Amino acid sequence: MNAPPKIIDVIPQQWALVLEAHEKLVPGDSYLHWDDLSKKSQPEGINHEAWWAALKLARSSRLRQLPLCDQRKQPFSFNQPDGLVELLHRLDYSRTEEDLSPGDPSGATARALFEESIASAGLAGATTPHAVALEMLRTGRTPGGRSEQMIANVYLALEQIRGLQGHELSLEGVLELHRCITKGALDEPGSAGRFRRNGEDAPVVDPSGVVQHTPPPAGELPERVEQMCAFANGRTPDFFIHPVIRAVILHFWLAHDRPFLDGNGRTARALFHWAMLHQAYPLFNRVALSPVLLQAPAGYARAFQQTETDDNDLTYFILHQTTAIRMTVESLRGRTGRKINEIREAQEKLRGFAELNPRQQALIAHALRKPDTRYVVAGHQRSHGVTHQTARDDLFDLLRRELLAVGKEGRRYVFRAPTDLPRRLQAPAGRRQARPPAQGDELPTSLL
Repeated sequence: MNAPPKIIDVIPQQWALVLEAHEKLVPGDSYLHWDDLSKKSQPEGINHEAWWAALKLARSSRLRQLPLCDQRKQPFSFNQPDGLVELLHRLDYSRTEEDLSPGDPSGATARALFEESIASAGLAGATTPHAVALEMLRTGRTPGGRSEQMIANVYLALEQIRGLQGHELSLEGVLELHRCITKGALDEPGSAGRFRRNGEDAPVVDPSGVVQHTPPPAGELPERVEQMCAFANGRTPDFFIHPVIRAVILHFWLAHDRPFLDGNGRTARALFHWAMLHQAYPLFNRVALSPVLLQAPAGYARAFQQTETDDNDLTYFILHQTTAIRMTVESLRGRTGRKINEIREAQEKLRGFAELNPRQQALIAHALRKPDTRYVVAGHQRSHGVTHQTARDDLFDLLRRELLAVGKEGRRYVFRAPTDLPRRLQAPAGRRQARPPAQGDELPTSLL
Protein backbone atom coordinates (compact mmCIF):
# COMPACT_ATOMS: atom_id res chain seq x y z
CA MET A 1 0.00 0.00 0.00
CA ASN A 2 1.35 3.44 -0.97
CA ALA A 3 1.92 5.89 1.86
CA PRO A 4 0.07 9.21 1.41
CA PRO A 5 2.10 12.36 0.72
CA LYS A 6 2.60 14.61 3.71
CA ILE A 7 0.35 17.63 3.51
CA ILE A 8 3.15 19.93 4.56
CA ASP A 9 5.04 18.93 1.41
CA VAL A 10 2.09 19.93 -0.76
CA ILE A 11 0.84 23.18 0.66
CA PRO A 12 3.82 25.52 0.23
CA GLN A 13 4.06 24.91 -3.51
CA GLN A 14 0.34 24.56 -4.34
CA TRP A 15 -1.60 26.57 -1.77
CA ALA A 16 -3.96 28.08 -4.34
CA LEU A 17 -4.73 24.66 -5.81
CA VAL A 18 -5.40 23.26 -2.35
CA LEU A 19 -7.91 26.02 -1.56
CA GLU A 20 -9.62 25.55 -4.92
CA ALA A 21 -9.72 21.78 -4.45
CA HIS A 22 -11.16 22.23 -0.97
CA GLU A 23 -14.13 24.18 -2.33
CA LYS A 24 -14.75 21.76 -5.19
CA LEU A 25 -14.04 18.37 -3.69
CA VAL A 26 -14.63 18.23 0.04
CA PRO A 27 -18.46 17.95 -0.15
CA GLY A 28 -18.09 14.71 -2.10
CA ASP A 29 -15.54 13.23 0.29
CA SER A 30 -16.19 9.46 0.54
CA TYR A 31 -13.21 8.98 2.85
CA LEU A 32 -10.90 7.61 0.23
CA HIS A 33 -7.41 6.59 1.25
CA TRP A 34 -4.56 8.06 -0.80
CA ASP A 35 -3.97 4.62 -2.31
CA ASP A 36 -7.46 4.78 -3.86
CA LEU A 37 -7.65 8.50 -4.55
CA SER A 38 -4.34 8.48 -6.45
CA LYS A 39 -5.87 6.03 -8.95
CA LYS A 40 -8.97 8.10 -9.66
CA SER A 41 -9.21 10.53 -12.55
CA GLN A 42 -8.10 13.88 -11.26
CA PRO A 43 -10.31 16.95 -11.78
CA GLU A 44 -9.24 19.39 -14.46
CA GLY A 45 -6.59 21.75 -13.19
CA ILE A 46 -6.14 19.98 -9.86
CA ASN A 47 -3.47 17.35 -9.29
CA HIS A 48 -3.80 14.40 -6.93
CA GLU A 49 -1.53 15.91 -4.30
CA ALA A 50 -3.62 19.10 -4.07
CA TRP A 51 -6.79 17.03 -3.97
CA TRP A 52 -5.37 14.95 -1.13
CA ALA A 53 -4.23 17.99 0.79
CA ALA A 54 -7.73 19.48 0.54
CA LEU A 55 -9.31 16.33 1.94
CA LYS A 56 -6.76 16.07 4.72
CA LEU A 57 -7.33 19.69 5.74
CA ALA A 58 -11.08 19.16 5.89
CA ARG A 59 -10.75 15.94 7.86
CA SER A 60 -8.21 17.30 10.34
CA SER A 61 -10.64 19.90 11.67
CA ARG A 62 -13.07 17.15 12.74
CA LEU A 63 -10.68 14.52 14.11
CA ARG A 64 -11.21 13.32 17.70
CA GLN A 65 -8.09 12.10 19.46
CA LEU A 66 -8.09 8.78 21.36
CA PRO A 67 -6.04 7.53 24.33
CA LEU A 68 -4.51 4.88 22.05
CA CYS A 69 -1.01 5.60 20.70
CA ASP A 70 1.25 3.63 18.40
CA GLN A 71 4.74 2.47 19.34
CA ARG A 72 6.10 5.89 18.27
CA LYS A 73 3.73 7.54 20.81
CA GLN A 74 1.65 9.05 18.00
CA PRO A 75 -2.07 9.08 18.93
CA PHE A 76 -4.88 7.51 16.93
CA SER A 77 -7.92 9.58 16.06
CA PHE A 78 -11.16 9.25 14.13
CA ASN A 79 -13.79 11.17 12.18
CA GLN A 80 -17.53 10.72 11.81
CA PRO A 81 -18.36 11.41 8.14
CA ASP A 82 -22.03 11.75 7.19
CA GLY A 83 -22.27 8.21 5.86
CA LEU A 84 -21.07 6.82 9.19
CA VAL A 85 -23.57 8.89 11.19
CA GLU A 86 -26.42 7.59 9.04
CA LEU A 87 -25.22 4.00 9.40
CA LEU A 88 -24.97 4.32 13.19
CA HIS A 89 -28.53 5.67 13.27
CA ARG A 90 -29.76 2.61 11.39
CA LEU A 91 -27.92 0.30 13.76
CA ASP A 92 -29.43 2.07 16.76
CA TYR A 93 -32.87 1.63 15.23
CA SER A 94 -32.19 -2.10 14.84
CA ARG A 95 -30.53 -2.64 18.21
CA THR A 96 -33.62 -4.09 19.93
CA GLU A 97 -35.88 -4.95 17.00
CA GLU A 98 -37.91 -7.89 18.23
CA ASP A 99 -39.39 -8.41 14.78
CA LEU A 100 -35.99 -9.67 13.64
CA SER A 101 -36.65 -12.87 15.54
CA PRO A 102 -39.62 -12.73 17.94
CA GLY A 103 -39.03 -15.27 20.68
CA ASP A 104 -36.14 -16.65 18.62
CA PRO A 105 -38.19 -19.46 17.06
CA SER A 106 -35.63 -19.82 14.29
CA GLY A 107 -32.75 -20.50 16.71
CA ALA A 108 -30.96 -17.35 15.55
CA THR A 109 -29.07 -16.99 18.84
CA ALA A 110 -27.50 -20.43 18.62
CA ARG A 111 -26.87 -20.06 14.89
CA ALA A 112 -25.02 -16.77 15.43
CA LEU A 113 -22.85 -18.38 18.10
CA PHE A 114 -22.00 -21.29 15.82
CA GLU A 115 -21.28 -19.12 12.77
CA GLU A 116 -19.18 -16.58 14.68
CA SER A 117 -17.08 -19.37 16.21
CA ILE A 118 -16.46 -21.10 12.88
CA ALA A 119 -15.66 -17.91 10.95
CA SER A 120 -13.49 -16.27 13.63
CA ALA A 121 -11.39 -19.43 13.83
CA GLY A 122 -11.36 -19.51 10.01
CA LEU A 123 -9.87 -16.04 9.91
CA ALA A 124 -7.13 -17.39 12.19
CA GLY A 125 -6.39 -20.31 9.88
CA ALA A 126 -8.79 -23.09 10.97
CA THR A 127 -9.59 -25.32 7.98
CA THR A 128 -12.37 -27.58 9.27
CA PRO A 129 -15.18 -27.85 6.67
CA HIS A 130 -18.20 -25.81 7.69
CA ALA A 131 -20.60 -28.76 7.87
CA VAL A 132 -18.20 -30.75 10.05
CA ALA A 133 -17.63 -27.79 12.38
CA LEU A 134 -21.37 -27.17 12.65
CA GLU A 135 -22.01 -30.82 13.51
CA MET A 136 -19.31 -30.69 16.21
CA LEU A 137 -20.76 -27.57 17.83
CA ARG A 138 -24.37 -28.74 17.64
CA THR A 139 -23.70 -32.16 19.11
CA GLY A 140 -21.03 -31.05 21.57
CA ARG A 141 -18.64 -33.81 20.54
CA THR A 142 -14.98 -33.63 21.51
CA PRO A 143 -12.89 -31.64 18.97
CA GLY A 144 -10.53 -33.64 16.81
CA GLY A 145 -7.38 -31.78 15.74
CA ARG A 146 -6.20 -28.21 16.10
CA SER A 147 -8.70 -26.58 13.72
CA GLU A 148 -11.69 -28.07 15.50
CA GLN A 149 -10.16 -27.12 18.86
CA MET A 150 -9.83 -23.50 17.70
CA ILE A 151 -13.51 -23.42 16.73
CA ALA A 152 -14.66 -25.06 19.96
CA ASN A 153 -12.55 -22.63 22.00
CA VAL A 154 -14.09 -19.57 20.36
CA TYR A 155 -17.55 -21.05 20.97
CA LEU A 156 -16.83 -21.56 24.68
CA ALA A 157 -15.35 -18.06 24.98
CA LEU A 158 -18.40 -16.46 23.36
CA GLU A 159 -20.69 -18.43 25.66
CA GLN A 160 -18.78 -17.05 28.63
CA ILE A 161 -18.94 -13.52 27.24
CA ARG A 162 -22.71 -13.70 26.98
CA GLY A 163 -22.85 -14.51 30.65
CA LEU A 164 -20.50 -11.62 31.57
CA GLN A 165 -22.00 -8.79 29.56
CA GLY A 166 -22.93 -6.88 32.71
CA HIS A 167 -19.38 -7.02 34.09
CA GLU A 168 -16.63 -4.52 33.37
CA LEU A 169 -13.52 -5.54 31.45
CA SER A 170 -10.31 -6.08 33.44
CA LEU A 171 -6.74 -7.07 32.67
CA GLU A 172 -7.37 -10.43 34.33
CA GLY A 173 -10.53 -10.85 32.25
CA VAL A 174 -8.61 -10.25 29.02
CA LEU A 175 -6.02 -12.86 30.02
CA GLU A 176 -8.74 -15.36 30.92
CA LEU A 177 -10.51 -14.74 27.61
CA HIS A 178 -7.28 -15.41 25.72
CA ARG A 179 -6.66 -18.55 27.77
CA CYS A 180 -10.10 -19.87 26.86
CA ILE A 181 -9.71 -19.01 23.16
CA THR A 182 -6.28 -20.63 22.76
CA LYS A 183 -6.35 -23.60 25.15
CA GLY A 184 -4.96 -26.69 23.44
CA ALA A 185 -4.51 -24.86 20.12
CA LEU A 186 -1.08 -23.19 20.40
CA ASP A 187 2.40 -24.18 19.27
CA GLU A 188 3.57 -23.06 22.71
CA PRO A 189 0.90 -24.21 25.19
CA GLY A 190 2.47 -22.18 27.99
CA SER A 191 1.69 -18.92 26.16
CA ALA A 192 -2.08 -19.26 26.68
CA GLY A 193 -3.37 -16.54 28.97
CA ARG A 194 -0.14 -14.56 29.26
CA PHE A 195 1.29 -11.48 27.56
CA ARG A 196 4.24 -11.52 25.21
CA ARG A 197 7.59 -11.39 26.95
CA ASN A 198 10.75 -9.49 26.06
CA GLY A 199 12.08 -10.85 22.78
CA GLU A 200 8.63 -12.01 21.65
CA ASP A 201 7.77 -9.31 19.11
CA ALA A 202 4.90 -11.03 17.17
CA PRO A 203 5.11 -8.80 14.05
CA VAL A 204 2.46 -9.01 11.31
CA VAL A 205 4.09 -10.43 8.19
CA ASP A 206 2.48 -10.66 4.74
CA PRO A 207 2.75 -13.82 2.56
CA SER A 208 5.89 -12.46 0.88
CA GLY A 209 7.66 -12.05 4.22
CA VAL A 210 7.38 -8.27 4.45
CA VAL A 211 6.65 -6.94 7.95
CA GLN A 212 3.39 -4.97 7.81
CA HIS A 213 3.11 -4.09 11.48
CA THR A 214 5.38 -4.16 14.53
CA PRO A 215 3.44 -4.08 17.82
CA PRO A 216 4.51 -2.18 20.96
CA PRO A 217 7.30 -3.65 23.13
CA ALA A 218 6.33 -6.40 25.56
CA GLY A 219 7.26 -4.28 28.59
CA GLU A 220 4.49 -1.78 27.79
CA LEU A 221 1.70 -4.34 27.49
CA PRO A 222 0.31 -4.45 31.06
CA GLU A 223 -0.10 -0.65 31.13
CA ARG A 224 -1.52 -0.54 27.61
CA VAL A 225 -4.07 -3.26 28.34
CA GLU A 226 -5.11 -1.44 31.52
CA GLN A 227 -5.66 1.68 29.38
CA MET A 228 -7.64 -0.41 26.91
CA CYS A 229 -9.87 -1.69 29.72
CA ALA A 230 -10.49 1.86 30.97
CA PHE A 231 -11.56 2.77 27.43
CA ALA A 232 -13.75 -0.34 27.12
CA ASN A 233 -15.48 0.51 30.40
CA GLY A 234 -16.23 4.07 29.23
CA ARG A 235 -13.85 5.86 31.59
CA THR A 236 -11.85 7.43 28.77
CA PRO A 237 -11.76 9.71 26.84
CA ASP A 238 -13.63 12.72 28.26
CA PHE A 239 -16.06 13.05 25.33
CA PHE A 240 -18.92 10.90 24.07
CA ILE A 241 -18.10 8.07 21.69
CA HIS A 242 -20.94 6.18 20.08
CA PRO A 243 -21.13 2.64 21.59
CA VAL A 244 -20.66 0.94 18.21
CA ILE A 245 -17.57 3.05 17.47
CA ARG A 246 -16.23 2.28 20.95
CA ALA A 247 -16.67 -1.47 20.32
CA VAL A 248 -14.93 -1.23 16.93
CA ILE A 249 -12.03 0.74 18.41
CA LEU A 250 -11.68 -1.88 21.16
CA HIS A 251 -11.42 -4.52 18.42
CA PHE A 252 -8.69 -2.49 16.69
CA TRP A 253 -6.88 -1.67 19.94
CA LEU A 254 -6.17 -5.26 20.94
CA ALA A 255 -5.38 -6.31 17.36
CA HIS A 256 -2.95 -3.38 17.04
CA ASP A 257 -1.14 -4.01 20.36
CA ARG A 258 -0.99 -7.80 19.78
CA PRO A 259 -0.33 -8.54 23.46
CA PHE A 260 -0.23 -12.31 22.84
CA LEU A 261 1.98 -14.59 20.78
CA ASP A 262 -1.07 -16.00 18.99
CA GLY A 263 -4.84 -15.63 19.14
CA ASN A 264 -4.91 -11.82 19.03
CA GLY A 265 -7.48 -11.62 16.22
CA ARG A 266 -9.85 -14.11 17.82
CA THR A 267 -9.55 -12.32 21.16
CA ALA A 268 -10.13 -8.91 19.52
CA ARG A 269 -13.27 -10.14 17.75
CA ALA A 270 -14.56 -11.69 20.96
CA LEU A 271 -13.99 -8.39 22.80
CA PHE A 272 -16.01 -6.60 20.14
CA HIS A 273 -18.95 -8.89 20.87
CA TRP A 274 -18.53 -8.36 24.61
CA ALA A 275 -18.59 -4.59 24.08
CA MET A 276 -21.75 -4.67 21.97
CA LEU A 277 -23.61 -6.75 24.55
CA HIS A 278 -22.16 -4.79 27.47
CA GLN A 279 -23.37 -1.55 25.89
CA ALA A 280 -26.95 -2.84 25.59
CA TYR A 281 -27.10 -4.11 22.02
CA PRO A 282 -28.95 -7.41 22.64
CA LEU A 283 -29.33 -7.82 18.90
CA PHE A 284 -25.71 -9.00 18.92
CA ASN A 285 -26.82 -12.19 20.64
CA ARG A 286 -28.16 -13.00 17.17
CA VAL A 287 -25.49 -11.42 14.98
CA ALA A 288 -22.26 -13.01 13.75
CA LEU A 289 -19.80 -10.51 12.27
CA SER A 290 -16.86 -12.76 11.42
CA PRO A 291 -18.61 -14.58 8.52
CA VAL A 292 -18.80 -11.26 6.66
CA LEU A 293 -15.12 -10.55 7.41
CA LEU A 294 -14.18 -14.04 6.25
CA GLN A 295 -15.82 -13.42 2.88
CA ALA A 296 -13.23 -10.72 2.18
CA PRO A 297 -10.25 -11.15 4.53
CA ALA A 298 -8.06 -8.95 2.33
CA GLY A 299 -10.42 -6.03 2.89
CA TYR A 300 -10.31 -6.67 6.64
CA ALA A 301 -6.50 -6.55 6.62
CA ARG A 302 -6.51 -3.51 4.34
CA ALA A 303 -8.66 -1.56 6.80
CA PHE A 304 -5.90 -1.99 9.41
CA GLN A 305 -3.24 -0.91 6.90
CA GLN A 306 -5.16 2.16 5.75
CA THR A 307 -5.46 3.38 9.33
CA GLU A 308 -1.79 2.88 10.11
CA THR A 309 -0.49 4.42 6.87
CA ASP A 310 -2.61 7.59 7.11
CA ASP A 311 -1.52 9.26 10.31
CA ASN A 312 -3.34 6.72 12.53
CA ASP A 313 -6.75 7.76 11.21
CA LEU A 314 -9.06 5.05 12.58
CA THR A 315 -11.97 6.18 10.42
CA TYR A 316 -11.02 3.68 7.72
CA PHE A 317 -11.28 0.73 10.11
CA ILE A 318 -14.47 2.08 11.69
CA LEU A 319 -16.13 2.46 8.27
CA HIS A 320 -15.07 -1.04 7.24
CA GLN A 321 -16.41 -2.62 10.42
CA THR A 322 -19.67 -0.70 10.58
CA THR A 323 -20.36 -1.57 6.94
CA ALA A 324 -19.78 -5.23 7.81
CA ILE A 325 -22.16 -4.86 10.78
CA ARG A 326 -24.85 -3.40 8.51
CA MET A 327 -24.47 -6.30 6.09
CA THR A 328 -24.71 -8.77 8.97
CA VAL A 329 -27.88 -7.21 10.38
CA GLU A 330 -29.50 -7.14 6.94
CA SER A 331 -28.56 -10.79 6.42
CA LEU A 332 -30.05 -11.69 9.81
CA ARG A 333 -33.27 -9.93 8.93
CA GLY A 334 -33.59 -11.78 5.63
CA ARG A 335 -32.61 -15.15 7.06
CA THR A 336 -34.95 -14.81 10.02
CA GLY A 337 -37.81 -13.88 7.73
CA ARG A 338 -37.22 -17.02 5.69
CA LYS A 339 -37.00 -19.17 8.82
CA ILE A 340 -40.23 -17.76 10.19
CA ASN A 341 -41.96 -18.44 6.87
CA GLU A 342 -40.70 -22.03 6.97
CA ILE A 343 -42.09 -22.43 10.49
CA ARG A 344 -45.43 -20.94 9.44
CA GLU A 345 -45.63 -23.36 6.54
CA ALA A 346 -44.85 -26.21 8.91
CA GLN A 347 -47.50 -24.94 11.32
CA GLU A 348 -50.06 -25.26 8.54
CA LYS A 349 -49.11 -28.90 8.24
CA LEU A 350 -49.11 -29.26 12.03
CA ARG A 351 -52.71 -28.19 12.57
CA GLY A 352 -53.41 -31.47 14.34
CA PHE A 353 -50.39 -30.96 16.62
CA ALA A 354 -51.21 -27.52 18.02
CA GLU A 355 -49.66 -28.39 21.38
CA LEU A 356 -46.13 -28.61 19.93
CA ASN A 357 -43.87 -25.88 21.28
CA PRO A 358 -41.94 -23.47 18.99
CA ARG A 359 -38.71 -25.50 19.31
CA GLN A 360 -40.47 -28.64 18.13
CA GLN A 361 -42.17 -26.75 15.31
CA ALA A 362 -38.79 -25.39 14.20
CA LEU A 363 -37.30 -28.90 14.22
CA ILE A 364 -40.16 -30.31 12.14
CA ALA A 365 -39.85 -27.39 9.70
CA HIS A 366 -36.15 -28.20 9.38
CA ALA A 367 -36.82 -31.93 8.96
CA LEU A 368 -39.29 -31.25 6.15
CA ARG A 369 -36.66 -29.17 4.38
CA LYS A 370 -33.70 -31.47 5.13
CA PRO A 371 -35.16 -34.95 5.74
CA ASP A 372 -31.76 -36.69 6.12
CA THR A 373 -30.71 -34.63 9.16
CA ARG A 374 -29.73 -36.46 12.35
CA TYR A 375 -30.88 -34.90 15.62
CA VAL A 376 -29.39 -35.52 19.06
CA VAL A 377 -30.35 -34.20 22.47
CA ALA A 378 -27.19 -32.11 22.90
CA GLY A 379 -27.63 -30.52 19.47
CA HIS A 380 -31.27 -29.59 20.15
CA GLN A 381 -30.19 -28.21 23.53
CA ARG A 382 -27.49 -25.98 22.04
CA SER A 383 -29.61 -24.87 19.08
CA HIS A 384 -32.35 -23.51 21.34
CA GLY A 385 -30.48 -22.61 24.52
CA VAL A 386 -32.48 -24.91 26.82
CA THR A 387 -31.54 -27.47 29.47
CA HIS A 388 -30.59 -31.02 28.61
CA GLN A 389 -33.83 -32.32 30.15
CA THR A 390 -36.00 -29.88 28.17
CA ALA A 391 -34.26 -30.85 24.93
CA ARG A 392 -34.69 -34.53 25.77
CA ASP A 393 -38.38 -34.04 26.51
CA ASP A 394 -38.87 -32.20 23.20
CA LEU A 395 -37.37 -34.99 21.12
CA PHE A 396 -39.01 -37.88 22.92
CA ASP A 397 -42.37 -36.12 22.73
CA LEU A 398 -41.95 -35.94 18.94
CA LEU A 399 -41.00 -39.62 19.00
CA ARG A 400 -44.12 -40.40 21.03
CA ARG A 401 -46.19 -38.64 18.37
CA GLU A 402 -44.39 -40.67 15.69
CA LEU A 403 -43.00 -37.53 14.07
CA LEU A 404 -39.45 -38.75 14.67
CA ALA A 405 -37.82 -42.16 14.54
CA VAL A 406 -34.88 -43.07 16.77
CA GLY A 407 -31.85 -45.31 16.90
CA LYS A 408 -28.79 -45.57 19.12
CA GLU A 409 -25.13 -44.95 18.42
CA GLY A 410 -23.31 -46.30 21.43
CA ARG A 411 -25.13 -44.79 24.39
CA ARG A 412 -26.50 -41.84 22.42
CA TYR A 413 -29.98 -41.59 20.95
CA VAL A 414 -30.03 -40.36 17.35
CA PHE A 415 -33.33 -39.12 15.90
CA ARG A 416 -34.37 -38.83 12.26
CA ALA A 417 -37.52 -37.81 10.48
CA PRO A 418 -39.48 -40.82 9.15
CA THR A 419 -39.53 -41.07 5.37
CA ASP A 420 -43.30 -40.51 5.36
CA LEU A 421 -43.28 -37.49 7.67
CA PRO A 422 -45.49 -35.34 5.37
CA ARG A 423 -48.18 -38.06 5.38
CA ARG A 424 -48.02 -38.44 9.18
CA LEU A 425 -48.56 -34.71 9.59
CA GLN A 426 -51.86 -35.05 7.74
CA ALA A 427 -53.25 -37.75 10.07
CA PRO A 428 -52.46 -36.90 13.68
CA ALA A 429 -55.28 -38.79 15.36
CA GLY A 430 -54.51 -41.81 17.51
CA ARG A 431 -50.83 -41.14 18.09
CA ARG A 432 -49.21 -43.55 20.54
CA GLN A 433 -48.39 -41.95 23.93
CA ALA A 434 -45.42 -44.10 25.01
CA ARG A 435 -43.47 -43.03 28.10
CA PRO A 436 -40.24 -41.19 27.24
CA PRO A 437 -37.43 -43.54 28.34
CA ALA A 438 -35.30 -42.53 31.29
CA GLN A 439 -31.55 -42.18 30.87
CA GLY A 440 -30.12 -45.57 29.95
CA ASP A 441 -33.48 -47.14 28.95
CA GLU A 442 -33.50 -49.44 25.97
CA LEU A 443 -35.94 -48.39 23.26
CA PRO A 444 -38.46 -50.84 21.82
CA THR A 445 -37.04 -52.54 18.73
CA SER A 446 -39.98 -51.27 16.68
CA LEU A 447 -38.74 -47.72 17.11
CA LEU A 448 -35.17 -48.37 16.00
